[in-house]
Amino acid sequence: MDQPAESAESAQPGPPPRTGAASVPYGTPDTPRVAVRGEAVLEVDPEIARLTITVSARGVDRRAALDDLTRRNNQVLALVKPYGEAVEKLETGAFSVTPEISPKGRHERVRAYHGRVHLTATLGDFTALGELTTRLADLDLTRVDGPWWGLRPDSPAYGRARQQAVREAVQRAREYAGALGARLVALTELADLEAEQGPLQPVAVAAPRTRSRYDGPAEREPAALDLEPQRQTVYAHVNARFTMTPPEL
Repeated sequence: MDQPAESAESAQPGPPPRTGAASVPYGTPDTPRVAVRGEAVLEVDPEIARLTITVSARGVDRRAALDDLTRRNNQVLALVKPYGEAVEKLETGAFSVTPEISPKGRHERVRAYHGRVHLTATLGDFTALGELTTRLADLDLTRVDGPWWGLRPDSPAYGRARQQAVREAVQRAREYAGALGARLVALTELADLEAEQGPLQPVAVAAPRTRSRYDGPAEREPAALDLEPQRQTVYAHVNARFTMTPPEL
């Protein structure tokens, strides 16, 4: 005997079993969440100072300009290097030799050649900074800009600022929870938004001393500048989210 065909209703699969309610991203009445921001601003002494040095030369032909530029660059190096460990870095940046074209006449003619070398000196010992700045500025066709105060990339000040920002976030969250008669239960998220040093600021510029010709070293050393280090501002910001006990409303 033939068996009766299975009904269409019984052949259709049933709905999948429920595995639980979807997670609620904003907390629940039983597990409220509190989101806060922690900030820290520290004023600290600088750790390094940078000087930018521009050496210039001019010659009626390319070789004369190069020779003069080489000599002046060597003078700067010979002046800076004896300071030893006080100068943490001495780096050469851009170098250029540019022809100067005569503005008159039918044909282009080179009147002279201008050469420049840019160097950067980074000092960690500020006792030598004023003396070095004035001695560099006293050189012929040498421009000195700075000092530009700053912190080292691994400065402990950054860590102190981040820790203070986290502590402020926790304290702020506790105060919000306490205002509701609740207490913090757990940390659910901590986001580091920003922890960086403010821009380096120039506080003194050694005026360049320019002469039309080289007339030998000065007979008397220039007086050292009295430079006061500029304090640096360190910022840190964090976002934090906590769960807390149900409030007593």
